Amino acid sequence: MLDRIKDPHIIRLIEQIGEHYRTNISNRFLRPVLLQIQIDKNTWDLIEVLTEKMELYRYQGFHLDELYRQIAACARFIEIARNKTTIKSKLSTLPESRDKILREMAVSNFASNLRVFSDLLNELYVSLVDMDKKDSGKTVPVYSQMPELYNVGRMLAG
Repeated sequence: MLDRIKDPHIIRLIEQIGEHYRTNISNRFLRPVLLQIQIDKNTWDLIEVLTEKMELYRYQGFHLDELYRQIAACARFIEIARNKTTIKSKLSTLPESRDKILREMAVSNFASNLRVFSDLLNELYVSLVDMDKKDSGKTVPVYSQMPELYNVGRMLAG
């Protein structure tokens, strides 16, 4: 059974996911619209821990079940953000700002940036499942005991 995950590849992926999310998804232009999405506080908290609070875990390592929950929360966010046509219309009505070109770039690239976010999360998920299977030996892997993970692959693939 895994103790805490300190694998450099996993840590690098988590850093990439956080950087991409902060820069391209939850940036100053898009955040006001994203916060209007109807997602429960627990889901937002899990997304925040994965994408913005990596320093808390970098040295002590990550708990596998927590990472799985964070990935599932991000997958729910992606599924909702992908399927909400209202997000697209809200993005187009963002107030004018001095940085009009940057705002327009953020809006027009939102769908492709969401896809990149999803691909990075999927890579992390697959890496964790592989590690989980390998390290579980004859016991049941953690991911197979978590019902919230059953549709993660589908949600990330879109």
